[in-house]
Amino acid sequence: MAKIRSYTLIRAAGKRWINKKRKTRQTHVHEFLGSTKLAEQGSERHNHRFAGVTGGVIPRGNSHVHAIFTNTDFFDHHHEVVILTGPAIPVGNGKHVHFVKGTTTRDDGHVHAFEFSTLIQKPLI
Repeated sequence: MAKIRSYTLIRAAGKRWINKKRKTRQTHVHEFLGSTKLAEQGSERHNHRFAGVTGGVIPRGNSHVHAIFTNTDFFDHHHEVVILTGPAIPVGNGKHVHFVKGTTTRDDGHVHAFEFSTLIQKPLI
């Protein structure tokens, strides 16, 4: 079980995440990809990449957010990215994206900052 801010999520069959507080009909998810900021110094200075698909809609006020749970690539170690997106940002034609800013888990004695936006939902529809 992973606790993210005020939402407690449980892992269900098929690697889907369900909001335990309120069961909602899922309407969409978003793809995402990004790179962390550099960490450490000298020959140890490095960053990581990550990609995946968000969890389903989590209602939040007049908008919604999505949960993100993924691992970075491996460079002697990896980090986890566990965070909620920001609310929907309209981009036209009924589409939207979400902004995400945070830090990875602490592994190998350090964390990495990251910021990215998701891709639009249902890109071909």
